Amino acid sequence: MSATPQHPQKNRVSRRVLAATAGLVTVGALVAAMPAGAHDRGKGHGHQSRTVDVQLLSFNDLHGNLEPPAGSAGTVSETQADGTVTSVPAGGVEYLATSLRTARKGNPYSVTAAGGDMVGASPLLSGLFHDEPTIEALNGLDLDVTAVGNHEFDEGATELARLQNGGCHPVEGCYEKGKKFKGADFPYLAANVTSEKTGKPILKPYTVWKKNGVKIGFIGVTLEGTPNIVTANGVKGLKFHDEIETVNKYAKELDRQGVKSIVALIHEGGAPASASYNYDCDSPGAGDGISGPIVDIAKGITPKVDALVTGHTHQAYVCTVPDPSGKPRMVTSASSFGKLYTDTTLTYDRRTNDIVRTSVESANHIVSRDQAKATDMTKLIARWNTLAAPIANRPQGWITADINGRGSTAPEKPLGNLIADAQLEGLAPADKGGAVVAFMNPGGIRADLVHAASGSEGDGVVTYGEAFTVQPFTNMMNVVDLTGAQLVAALQQQVSGSNAASPKILQVSKGLTYTLDLTKSGADRVVADTIRLNGEAIDPAKTYRVAMNEFLAGGGDGFAALGEGTNKLVGASDLDLFNAYLAAHSTADAPLAPPATDRITVVQ
Repeated sequence: MSATPQHPQKNRVSRRVLAATAGLVTVGALVAAMPAGAHDRGKGHGHQSRTVDVQLLSFNDLHGNLEPPAGSAGTVSETQADGTVTSVPAGGVEYLATSLRTARKGNPYSVTAAGGDMVGASPLLSGLFHDEPTIEALNGLDLDVTAVGNHEFDEGATELARLQNGGCHPVEGCYEKGKKFKGADFPYLAANVTSEKTGKPILKPYTVWKKNGVKIGFIGVTLEGTPNIVTANGVKGLKFHDEIETVNKYAKELDRQGVKSIVALIHEGGAPASASYNYDCDSPGAGDGISGPIVDIAKGITPKVDALVTGHTHQAYVCTVPDPSGKPRMVTSASSFGKLYTDTTLTYDRRTNDIVRTSVESANHIVSRDQAKATDMTKLIARWNTLAAPIANRPQGWITADINGRGSTAPEKPLGNLIADAQLEGLAPADKGGAVVAFMNPGGIRADLVHAASGSEGDGVVTYGEAFTVQPFTNMMNVVDLTGAQLVAALQQQVSGSNAASPKILQVSKGLTYTLDLTKSGADRVVADTIRLNGEAIDPAKTYRVAMNEFLAGGGDGFAALGEGTNKLVGASDLDLFNAYLAAHSTADAPLAPPATDRITVVQ
């Protein structure tokens, strides 16, 4: 690979080169002829070379994971030379900082960018403090720029503006005596998010990174469908626009300003054919190994854009997808939770001020836990942990083994069943709502419950901090009336409509059973005549009391039928019900075992 730009902000010292400790790499290289003199990248014969290599380091979907993620959420799949796949522990900002700093060494032109969801759905260490610790860590990582993700809107535009601009929390105030939150020293870009009142972007649509005459524009957008996956309060007063149209609009604007080198930061992604981070998704041909929304987006974005840094799907890929003119263009994503970073070499032509697209090289690298920790990040984590400890370390329950949620790839997840059962039990009493069934959205399960101790609590103990990490949104629970027909429609919406291409299988409480036939298409994949509640067929005309979080009750995740509920009763938060269930069903002497996954019969 090669050289890279120095941080323009705050006299940041230059550093960077590919980390030798990164492990196996995925190289998506576009090798072709380069302009005359393009290989002469140093200063020689008393004149400046025509081209300079700019190092673009990128990552995405950190979600406030300052400490190394536990369990399967903290591993990366790696394919070995003999074809076997191993799981490699990865992530944690102490190691991410070291990886980025090592990569920067020897690269005088280096810029670091992110693809959104830096915060939101965060573990307690960050979430308890409204993600101020993560913004502080990102400042320390020397992040130059990020796009907004959908989770940046979890607490609304006003809170997002506070994360950008600083200031203590409007309700909880300052968390450390004598210290005021300074905000992000990097720009959040939100080109396709506008105010309904003004019609203008709520944050900067783009920024231009500059060093020694080298200029690279960054345009940041989040997925247009954000309102479908964020609570209504989070996106109130906002309008989300088409990603392609927005990027093309601002690429044209940057081009008019003489900025010819452009990178799009897009919080939308794809699905590679393999979960291994070092899978070659350009095999057998360019972009053949990736599918999903980002493919169509990439094919529609103007050739003025030279590379796409993406996210949202938490997948790892380095692919080349053709632009509208048919020329290959790099599209990358670095998994999630700081487990990988991407190192991309952009060769900048000083005569054209553009990137030599045929020479772009990119690779994902593991953020290994076998390297030294960054001491400044260790101190940051310790400082915030001291503040969080009185709450975080409180035992909530005991388990016999790992109970997988986020780490499970099955439609029905053990932790999903546990959560749904907790919601049903808490809301079944007549005075609590009279629920007869509960639904949990799979995206709301943010981690696994891990048996191994995270601190000094001992193996098998579930702490408040661990429970919070599983359900960090603290959504209020709702119980509503739905007809049997609406209930069936909701189950069919798991695999149809906006969820047809990427099903969202609801986690269901005990007593509800049905068959999911994946050999069929659309709504037919939910076999209607197999749906039973406590052994009885669903009566289309009968009214059922259904428990769910406020996100689902608002029709989130494409479940319009759930949004049709009436006679709503608002109950406790999902986290409170979860903790109450753990306390009621486990002790140190009689820990809770992972529930069976026998509610959804899957035909493949």
